Amino acid sequence: MRPFWKRVRDDRGQDVIEYALLAAGISIVVIPTVPNIGVQLVFAYYAVLAAVTGIA
Repeated sequence: MRPFWKRVRDDRGQDVIEYALLAAGISIVVIPTVPNIGVQLVFAYYAVLAAVTGIA
């Protein structure tokens, strides 16, 4: 068994926690943004469709 002071300084799981926090932070920003981008793409698609077919 390792001495107590070596167990306290053990940081093998630190990277995993940091990556999980980073992924959570990114998802907090990305998840609300994606639907808005989808709506804007639909409007752009219909604008191009109308211009090509001469509807509007």
